[in-house]
Amino acid sequence: MMNNEWIEKLRALRVMPVIQIEDADDAVKLAQVLSENGLPAAEITFRSDAAAESIRRIRAAFPEIVLCAGTVLTAEQADLAIEAGADFVVSPGFNPTTVKYCLENGIKIIPGVNNPSQVEQALELGVSALKFFPAEASGGINMLKSLTGPYGNIQLMPTGGVKPSNLLDYLAIPQVLACGGTWIAPTAAIRDNDWETIASNVRATCELIKG
Repeated sequence: MMNNEWIEKLRALRVMPVIQIEDADDAVKLAQVLSENGLPAAEITFRSDAAAESIRRIRAAFPEIVLCAGTVLTAEQADLAIEAGADFVVSPGFNPTTVKYCLENGIKIIPGVNNPSQVEQALELGVSALKFFPAEASGGINMLKSLTGPYGNIQLMPTGGVKPSNLLDYLAIPQVLACGGTWIAPTAAIRDNDWETIASNVRATCELIKG
């Protein structure tokens, strides 16, 4: 993807499903359910050992899906994610070492921030697309509005505590690109192959966004 194309795709999606897959055998079916019901995107978190293989299989089966790796904590994980086929990586916090490594190696990264000092560290390195995490625990909508006052040029992906009941409030903030949606494909539903629940969550979320 070109430099700004991935950002525009995120803005068009409005919600990025945040997913922990425990068995890579479930990955392709999950991606199919997401895509067919209106959200052709997935953030596969490195909270399980199946993450890289899941990304690899999804990329092979769905070349056009917007696919990223979440919970990327190290340069090694960033490399692993990109080699597997991720478009970009997302980290929960702001680790200057990892961010610099990604920038120096052409890896697109959305690092996590939740306060002004971290925003300034990011801007100092030329990074303006940021994950606001953990969103609700860090002050939610009010904190976001406070952050975007002095830093009007940042673009944010709030994740953590965002749910259907507050999603539209987050998306109403102009600097919010998209929200991380942990409610869409719960780990237990994937484990149980409860694809209808996930499909229903995707459809309901898409309807909510469209208003």
